[in-house]
Formats: sequence, C-alpha cells, structure tokens
Amino acid sequence: MPTATPSLTQPVALEQRQEISADAWRVFAVAAAGVFVVFLDATVINIAFPALQAEFSGVTRAGLSWVLNAYAVVFGALLVTAGRLADDRGRKRVFLWGLVLFATASALCGIAPTVPMLVAARAVQAVGAALLVPASLALVLPEFPLAKRATAVGLWGAVGGLAAASGPSIGAVLVDGPGWRWVFLVNVPFCAGAVLFGRHVLRESKGPELRSAPDYVGVLLVTAVMGLLSLGLVQGETWGWTSARVLGAFAAAAIGVPVLIAHALRHPDPVFPVRLFRVRTFSAATAGVLLFAAGFFGMVLCNVLFLTQVWHYSILRTALAILPGPLIAAAFAPQAGRLADRFGHRVVIVPGGLAFAAGTAWFALRVGGDPSYLTHYLPGAVLTGIGVGLAFATFGAAGAHALPPQSYAVGTAVGSASRQLGAVLGVSGLVAALGTPTTPVAALEAFHRGWWLASAAAVAAAITALAMRRD
Repeated sequence: MPTATPSLTQPVALEQRQEISADAWRVFAVAAAGVFVVFLDATVINIAFPALQAEFSGVTRAGLSWVLNAYAVVFGALLVTAGRLADDRGRKRVFLWGLVLFATASALCGIAPTVPMLVAARAVQAVGAALLVPASLALVLPEFPLAKRATAVGLWGAVGGLAAASGPSIGAVLVDGPGWRWVFLVNVPFCAGAVLFGRHVLRESKGPELRSAPDYVGVLLVTAVMGLLSLGLVQGETWGWTSARVLGAFAAAAIGVPVLIAHALRHPDPVFPVRLFRVRTFSAATAGVLLFAAGFFGMVLCNVLFLTQVWHYSILRTALAILPGPLIAAAFAPQAGRLADRFGHRVVIVPGGLAFAAGTAWFALRVGGDPSYLTHYLPGAVLTGIGVGLAFATFGAAGAHALPPQSYAVGTAVGSASRQLGAVLGVSGLVAALGTPTTPVAALEAFHRGWWLASAAAVAAAITALAMRRD
C-alpha cells in the first residue's frame, strides 16, 4: 500500500465512495491494536494493586497510588496537545512514535526495582499513550466513507471499551500466573507488532499547513489546565477535598480556562480548537462522553471492590464474574455503529444510556450482602453491557462525524480528554461515596450509593445526547 502523504482533497474522494476497502480494514487493525493496549493499561493495573503493595511493603498506600495517578494525570494533560501535534506533524508519524514510547516505558515498568522508577516509567508510558490515541482514530477516519464512519468509530470504540472493561479479568490471570510485572510486559509484543505492520500499512496524512507560528502559549495553557484538573481529581481523596493543595489545583485550573479560551479565540491556529465547540453535535458528544465515562469507570471499580470485599470473591473469580459485561458490550458496539449510520447517533445513544442506568439501578436495588450471582448480579451486568455497547463508542462517532478533516486528530483528542476526565471524576466520586464504612451494613449502603451515582451519570449523558443533531 502506498505511504505517500495524500493531498487535502483525498479525504473528500474517500468520502464519496460507499464500500470499505481491504486497506481500510488493515489500517483499522493496526490502529485498534495501539488503542487496545492503552485502554487495557488504564484499568488492568487496578487488579495488580494488592500485588504491588505486597512487593513494595515499605511504601505507603498514598505513595503507591501514584503508580495509578501519574498515568491518569499525564495522559489527561497531554491529549489535546498530542492531537494537534498529530495534525501538524503527521498522524502516522506521531502514532508510531507513541507506540515506540509506550512499549519502551512498559518494559521499564516491568523491570522497575523501586516505586519511584515505576512511577516515572508510568508517566512516560502516559506520554506515549497520549501521542497514539488521537492519531489512531485520525488515521482510521479518512479510510472509511462518510456513510460508514459511525460503524468504524463504533468498532474502534468497542476495542477501547473491551480493553478497559476486560482489564481486571486479564490482569487477574497475569497476576495469578507469571506475576504483576507481566501486566506491563505483555504490552511490548503488541506494540512491536503494531509498529512493524504500521510502517507498511498506514497512510500518512496531515491537516493544512499552519498559517502562523506554532501556538506554544496554547500548549502550555492547555497542558496546565488539564493537568491541574486531573491532579485535583485524582488526589482529592488522598490530600483531602478541602485541602489547600486540592483547592489550589482546582482554582488554578478554573482561572486558566477563560485565559485558554480567550487565547484560542485570538490565535489563527490554536492548539485548543475552541471554535469546534460552536458545532452543537460536537459539544453535546464531548459533554456526553464525559458523563458516561464517569458512570462507566465508576461502575467498573465499584463492581470489582464489591465482589472482592462484600461477597469475598477471589481476584480470579471476580475477573470471571465481571466478564459477561464487556463481552456483551463488544457484541453490541458494531451493531450500534451500523444503526447510527442508518438512523442517527442519538437514536442509539439515548437507549444505550438508559439501559446502562437501568443496569446500575438494578445493582443498587437488587444486589445484597449474600452472594447470588445469577439472579441478582448477572441481569445488571447484561443491562450495563448493552448500554456500554450502544452508547460509549457512539458518543465518539457523533463527535467525529462533526469534525472537519483537518481537525481529525485534535478533535478526537478533545473527546479522549473528556473521556479521561470523566474516568477520573467517576473513580474519585466513587471513592468519596464509599468512604470508610465500619460495618457490613454500612459497606453495602456505600456500594449502593456508588451504583446510584453511576446511574445518575448515565441518565445525564442520555439527556445530553438529545441536544445532538438528528443526522
């Protein structure tokens, strides 16, 4: 397949055809491989946390939590900047850079002898993830005709959703088998294969040439705002939500937002594409994916903690118990894309959001302290799996559908950043809702609060989707 940079008119020509070529599926396979390892790594480490505590017993829980938090903060901070970099410097180039960096950092995580080295490697790993995620979808979109884009984004999102939701299951197998270090080392062959095939399969593309000097001030502003917001969210429980450090992070982020917007409106080629928010569907999809991600990632952690702490399942049994949800989501996501191509995005998203809300409400109303998997847990898992399959990726498809070709990567990055912030918000909200109960009854009530929070977030996401255009 030729790898020369296409002209700016090529995406238009690709949009005019209706069939999906074999080359498009090869591009999708490579891009999906990169996305899989990134979103797998976002959740797989949670199941390995007890093993990390056992190996690094001299490190406090707060200190060890930075193995998770360093990734979340850096990833969220750099997504938008990395998306603009991909549009400017070449999406194939940035994607391959991201894969190499992610693989290298994963290997360093796997051999890290101390917690500070592990945290540093996780931060570098997050840089690689931020580079490859927006470039990944930006490489896929031009290969598919416009009428099939929702299907493509649905499948792309299904890969990421399946990776995130199955992370605890895969992590349990690795931790119980070769050990926690393989949670990281398993990424290396995946990334190596993606780089090898990507060099020959992927087609380079860029946005239009910059009309002015690069927006270095915008890079600093967007990175600072996203980083400070992520820092406040992930450290709120550890530092205290009313502590000076957390309130200071939120205050600095709040001050930075209007400064960033004013700068973006003045600059001819801003790194933060504030003008895209004038498009109603893009704005609604960005807000909706944040809300849905908060519910989804909060529910995943809530279910894992409930099964292990209240029903006293083993790690491996917990992994098997939660597996039906991601499998159902993966089965429904491709069908959701086809339905969205035919009937519009919100026709698919709204029922999906309500199905997820019904599933988490089922958990809150029906799941009790005595284990009853088939009658009490499984129906909720089926409903939430259907909801995730219908709504999560379709939010991304709706946002991508509203993007001009020159903004594929940076627009995708905004959506990914919104999802990342939603994930951090959902986990932080769950931790706050759970608190530190001292009796079994109080613990059960705390988990019910967590499920109700996830349900409310999904309902809000469904309502937000009503603001989208009908197409």
